[in-house]
Amino acid sequence: MSARVKAAKAAKAVGAATAAALLLMATGACSGGDGGGNAGQAADASTRLPVTITGAGGSHVFLVERAVTAAQQAQGLMYRTDLTPDGGMLFHPYPAGGGAPREASFWMKNTPTPLDILFIRADGTIATIAENTVPYATTEVKSREPVAAVLEIVGGRAAELGIAEGDRVTWAK
Repeated sequence: MSARVKAAKAAKAVGAATAAALLLMATGACSGGDGGGNAGQAADASTRLPVTITGAGGSHVFLVERAVTAAQQAQGLMYRTDLTPDGGMLFHPYPAGGGAPREASFWMKNTPTPLDILFIRADGTIATIAENTVPYATTEVKSREPVAAVLEIVGGRAAELGIAEGDRVTWAK
């Protein structure tokens, strides 16, 4: 019996929401993901995007992964333990479908590494920095104003590098 037929029967038996979760897990296994580790999760170094933050403390370049689709943005850096000091993830456009900037809300569910979450206005300046967010927390981390992008980096890096609200963030769009 094919995987699609099994998924269809599962949908009837256990409901669409549960079947969707099962299908998502099966898809991850097919793409080489281990459902919770780092395999298949990190972008190849050649596909990482340079993101530059410039402010009073100077400029710093991060090589980050991109979260463009709704599914990529929902996954974010969950389950990841392989983050590098100059790595991270850029959520752009935010929201995934595009459109006008809006208030963002993130959480740390299933995220074992503390993160600094930088909320970026449409003009490229940092609106808000949520520093050293708590791993696995399900409390909402909000931008407090409409944003067009979000950058997640290893927790503590913003303070270490002197990155502040109002600094400019640039990348090839």
